[in-house]
Amino acid sequence: MKDGHPGTIAVTGATGAIGLALIRLCIERGIRVYVFVREDSARLSRIPEDPLVKVIYCSLDEMASFDAEAFFGENDLPAADVFFHMAWMNAFGAEARNDLRTQIKNLDYAIDAADLAKRLGCRLFIGAGSQAEYGRADCALTPDTPCHPENGYGMAKLAAGQMTRLQCEKLGMDHIWTRILSVYGPGDGEGTLVMSIIRDVLAGKNPECTKGEQIWDYIYSRDAARALLLLAEKGVSGRTYLIASGSAGPLRDHIEKICAVCAEEGGVRRADPVYGARPYGDRQVMHLEADISSLTEDTGFVPETSFEEGIRETVRWMLMRT
Repeated sequence: MKDGHPGTIAVTGATGAIGLALIRLCIERGIRVYVFVREDSARLSRIPEDPLVKVIYCSLDEMASFDAEAFFGENDLPAADVFFHMAWMNAFGAEARNDLRTQIKNLDYAIDAADLAKRLGCRLFIGAGSQAEYGRADCALTPDTPCHPENGYGMAKLAAGQMTRLQCEKLGMDHIWTRILSVYGPGDGEGTLVMSIIRDVLAGKNPECTKGEQIWDYIYSRDAARALLLLAEKGVSGRTYLIASGSAGPLRDHIEKICAVCAEEGGVRRADPVYGARPYGDRQVMHLEADISSLTEDTGFVPETSFEEGIRETVRWMLMRT
């Protein structure tokens, strides 16, 4: 799809950092949003209340049976233009990522999401993949970097990108797959490195870390959401894009910046991270960097938020919750 500004989008996985940022961005731009979410989701209250946002209770395992024609007919709602599929079970933690039967279910659900997108009238399906599709690499990742996933999560994400593309071709829809690197921001998961360090520092603790030698690329959630919307408008069907800042540095530097911002915003002492207190994991990724030139060339995307600015917004969000 080229230059197709969406009037209405549908999204799964909307209660995470990217999804929440995407909803807020759509509200700002006057784009209607259909949020497909579990009725018992613990994060329901995070979804912004706005006339443009319609919450639809539909879990991953209910997408295949969702009667779009009846629902939209009864509620007099317009069809959607673009479907963003970001929901995924067991996405965090080594044990969860290697729960192979659940990862296979996620693959089924991704295909169900493509089918649902067609029933909603969408012309474009955008799927959220992961850097885990690549496995370990010692260079900047590109869409053409060979993929050698080393866990069930990465394997299922890689297959989901390939199979939803094939399904969209069958259904006559455009398809874009994204591989998202490390996103942080308000609404991020409690167990991520960024959130756990912020939580420790605000509590007056010295965070225990690895040696911090990893080279890492972080992107703020609002920038990631901007990239997704730009792909909906200007992305090229059939392509895979990396969602990242395109700027990487030692993880230790990122940790020091988090500690500094927490001290400023939270009024706490500057923490002294304990480097080396945690061992590197098996198959530890030591180099996570992205070449986002194809994303920039096709959509004009460039990150707007520095790491420090994004951390500042994230810390403020956490302080508001306490």
